[in-house]
Order: sequence, then C-alpha cells, then structure tokens
Amino acid sequence: MNKLITSNLLRFLILFFLQILILNKITIFGCASPFLYLMFILMLPTSTNRMTMIGMAFVTGLGIDIFCNVLGLHAFACTLMALCRILFGNRILTHGEKDDVDVPSIYAVSGQQFITYMIVMLLIFFFTYFSLEIFEYGDIWRIILNTAMSTLLTGGLILLAQLLTIKKKQ
Repeated sequence: MNKLITSNLLRFLILFFLQILILNKITIFGCASPFLYLMFILMLPTSTNRMTMIGMAFVTGLGIDIFCNVLGLHAFACTLMALCRILFGNRILTHGEKDDVDVPSIYAVSGQQFITYMIVMLLIFFFTYFSLEIFEYGDIWRIILNTAMSTLLTGGLILLAQLLTIKKKQ
C-alpha cells in the first residue's frame, strides 16, 4: 500500500509540473491541447474511495486552473470525469466481468479495453472543458473539433507515456 501511495504521488507531481511548465504552452493548429496530467486521474487505483477520487480530481483540476489563470474549467471537467469513471469506468475496463483492475493501464487489461476507457473519459473531459471555455451554441463544430483533436493528442501522449514508463508484466 505504501508503494502504491508513493508511486501515485510521484506520478502526480511529475505530470502536474510537466503540464504547468511545458505542456500548457503547446497548442497544435489552434485546436489541440495536450493535457497529460489527466493520466493521473485515469490511473488512480480502482480501490480508491469514491469521495477521495472525486476530491483528488477536483484538487488536481483546481491546481491546473490556478497556474493557467482559468476559473474552474479544469476543476469542473476533472471532477465530472472522475464521477463518470466511478459510475461506469470499471465496467469499460472489465467489460462487466467480475475481474478487478488494480491500476488501470495498457498492461493491466487488453489494449483495446484500456484505449476505449481512456477515449471515453477523455471525450467527457474535453467536451465539458471546451463547452465551458467556448460557451456558444453557434460554435458547436469548434467544440467538437477541439474535443476530437485534443482527445487524440492527449490519448496518444498517454499511451506513449505508458509504453515508455510502465513495465510489462511477464
């Protein structure tokens, strides 16, 4: 348990500072923004208490909001993503089977299951985030484009980060 707490704290610190120091300054073609810090919320252990998970997602989003000078967009979208993860994320990871996944990753379940889980959670986050940021019905196509492109970019970075940092269990 102590190792799990240490690894999650280290993951949080690395992703948080990587996001605020480097990734916040990157926007590709004006529509895709990499939010690699979401990997922390996606990889929280499934045994995490529900209120703790929602609280951690809120605090993570609020921390990013503070450094980005944004008023609650990340906090709200992260909290909603954590709530959706609690409600149906585990079912996506296990396809409704009784198997539990300790820490969601590409190696803990099949690649297809993890990618589906990741994309659904990222779509929820980015659609919420860009809907609040743009906040105009007339710009629905811009919201959809930003959501799709940011989901692909962030998802690709999360997969790359997992492939480079997580050891495959033999």
